[in-house]
Amino acid sequence: MTSNSPRPSRRLQLGGLLLVLVAIAIVIVGITTRASQHAKLKDWTEQQAVPTVSVNQPGSAAEGNQLILPGRFEAYARAPIYARVSGYLKQWKVDIGGAVKAGQLLAELETPDLDQELLQAKADLASAQANVSLAETTAKRWQDMLKTQSIARQEVDEKLGDYQSKQALVKAAEANVQRLQALKGFASIVAPFDGSVTARNTDTGALINAGSSGSSAQPLFEISNTRKLRLYINVPQNYVSHIRAGSKASFGVPEYPDGRFEATIQSTSGAINASSGTTLVQLLVDNADGRFLPGGFANVSLQLKEATGILTIPASALIFDQNGLKVATVNADNQISLKTITIARDLGKTLEIQSGLTASDRVIENPPDGVVDGDPVKIATTADAAK
Repeated sequence: MTSNSPRPSRRLQLGGLLLVLVAIAIVIVGITTRASQHAKLKDWTEQQAVPTVSVNQPGSAAEGNQLILPGRFEAYARAPIYARVSGYLKQWKVDIGGAVKAGQLLAELETPDLDQELLQAKADLASAQANVSLAETTAKRWQDMLKTQSIARQEVDEKLGDYQSKQALVKAAEANVQRLQALKGFASIVAPFDGSVTARNTDTGALINAGSSGSSAQPLFEISNTRKLRLYINVPQNYVSHIRAGSKASFGVPEYPDGRFEATIQSTSGAINASSGTTLVQLLVDNADGRFLPGGFANVSLQLKEATGILTIPASALIFDQNGLKVATVNADNQISLKTITIARDLGKTLEIQSGLTASDRVIENPPDGVVDGDPVKIATTADAAK
């Protein structure tokens, strides 16, 4: 019994040592595994922190040689007709929509005050003519008496001077009568040119006050020549050099959605409006059939004289901050590169870019918030887009 006692003790020691080694191995494996998982988690987190973006190269403007702008029709000639004299409207001859010829009677006024002034002026003229006749006779008599040396020369000169003064009064009276007769002529209101009545703001018996475009008086009629129309558009400064007088343009109107019509560029204002950055362009439209109405809206298409080379990008790619308009692009190292751009035209879903981009740039379609130069990004693949 004594000789066998050390063996169990050694076995116990070996077993305990084995257990310790196993425990140490388990601890080491656990620590290693946790460290590996932590490293993987860190790598995954860092990868997830890098945004994935979709990029596209700028496209060429599909309508690079065409410019579409809104415009407004105006009558070729338009004249508001005011009363030149005060009175009462006796009658009007033409209503709105009526065609008129130059010189055609539109309305007649009753002018009792002016009539009395004219009668008084004629009476003053008759009195002045009677006075000058008497002064002429007197002057001749005094000249005859001067030949006999029975009167002084001074008295003769006085009579001649009185005669000349009376002649001047006659001329003044005649001028006053002619002035009032001319005013009386304005009691008949006539059309200044061929056209149509587009407004009538009076009626029979209305009290009419003389007025003009610079006063608060309302025009009695408005005459417009609509056989031709002026079509006005505002062209951005970038395209002004492409506009040439005499060239053709096409336009459409809402009331004829399937129709396209022709206009001719007549002239430009020759100046840029500082507030809008555009110049006013006038086009001429034949409207003999009365199809278009003054004040109407039109979409005008201008053919530019040459290709503009303008690039297009999605509107969602635009970034606006305190430094202006920018676009986020991706460089060769897959890093963000912000570029300042100039917009030529806003087409809604797309933007035409005048400067700041090249055709080879990779533009981010929907840039993440807060992007700055140098940020790393990942380019979305077809598989990513499918997800």
